[in-house]
Amino acid sequence: MRIYHVTQEIVRLPGRGGGGDLVQVLSPPMQGDEAIAADVHVDAPSSPEVSIVMPCLNEAATLERCIGKARGCLEKLGIEGEIIVADNGSTDGSQGIAMMAGARVAAVAERGYGAALRGGIAAARGRFVIMGDADDSYDFSDLRPFIEQLRGGCELVMGNRFRGGIKPGAMPFLHRYLGNPVLTAVGRLFFHSSCGDFHCGLRGFQKRAIERLDLRTSGMEFASEMVVKATLHGLRMAEAPVVLWPDGRGRRPHLNTWGDGWRHLRFLLLYSPRWLFFYPGALLAIIGLLVGLWLLPGPRHVGPVTLDIDTLLFAAAAVLIGAQAIAFSLFTAVFATSEGLLPASPWLDRMLRRVSLEGGIAVGILLTVAGLGFSAAALGMWGRGSFGNLNPQVIVRLVVPAVTTLTLGFQVLLASFFLSILRLRRR
Repeated sequence: MRIYHVTQEIVRLPGRGGGGDLVQVLSPPMQGDEAIAADVHVDAPSSPEVSIVMPCLNEAATLERCIGKARGCLEKLGIEGEIIVADNGSTDGSQGIAMMAGARVAAVAERGYGAALRGGIAAARGRFVIMGDADDSYDFSDLRPFIEQLRGGCELVMGNRFRGGIKPGAMPFLHRYLGNPVLTAVGRLFFHSSCGDFHCGLRGFQKRAIERLDLRTSGMEFASEMVVKATLHGLRMAEAPVVLWPDGRGRRPHLNTWGDGWRHLRFLLLYSPRWLFFYPGALLAIIGLLVGLWLLPGPRHVGPVTLDIDTLLFAAAAVLIGAQAIAFSLFTAVFATSEGLLPASPWLDRMLRRVSLEGGIAVGILLTVAGLGFSAAALGMWGRGSFGNLNPQVIVRLVVPAVTTLTLGFQVLLASFFLSILRLRRR
């Protein structure tokens, strides 16, 4: 007679929503003497070296095969390990398949790729965690490169499909030649990362190092969040070539090309105030200032085109929008570092050393005085014309600088006070 013993534990999902959601973890059934031993030693925590985490949503067609390969790899390498299936609400019996194949099941209620992985990582008991998709697109039977580099001191080992090889039909054309290369290039540019494949689903890491990153996203952008935060926090990173195979499910993947691509890009932008606000704002303000100064003396002719006061108005708007974007870059960076979303930044420290409340007030007052000076000159010109009709091409060249400098002066004053309020928390 078979005696089955299923143990249950509760772990807390870190990150979103204060204390985090609870995750139910079911251990696989054991038989006979194993069950008796488990009853005797139920209070003795197990400490495997490696935990292999697989996110799962209706992966019945491939799950058992993936678990078998992972178990075979652990046995071949003589590693004490465990396999965790982070189930995200499967309705095809994946949970039972996982348990009968010897895996622990972490039932994660919050939907999403990132949420499932955060739940699986929270349930992992190993020193090292290797995560990979349960669709049989990655070969779990060859994890030696990841384990060796983790044992050697690396804190995050990223798989690289472009170095290892992509089998025919394994990756859609847009993902292979547009989505992944472009998003990886953006990530490398924004964060100076050495990672060559931001979105590879097979990666290994030291659990404690990744827990310190406080990963929070719930969707596919979780892949980018891990790399970005690991880079910003200075984790020791390496790469391992991996081969990407066509998945064995015979249905559409969970990944949405445009929706998830936007989520990744949005995350990269939100975590880089410099590229989202500062650089575009500075460029816009400089262009607007140069064009405005060029047009102040009078109309300019570029071939058959005449640029006049209409262009001057757009140049003034560019200056104001650019200045506002620069202010937002400082607001965002200070808030994000104060809340622990971003680590301390040398760039931000340099900027804040140059920006003080008193300095901002002084600049704001100077700009306001300049605006009042332009306004007085315009008013004087109007008075000399007996407050009648004036030539727009002449008067606008005084009114536009007056309005621009007045607005900019008040923007600087208000921004200086708001930035000082944000810095109270930072200090």
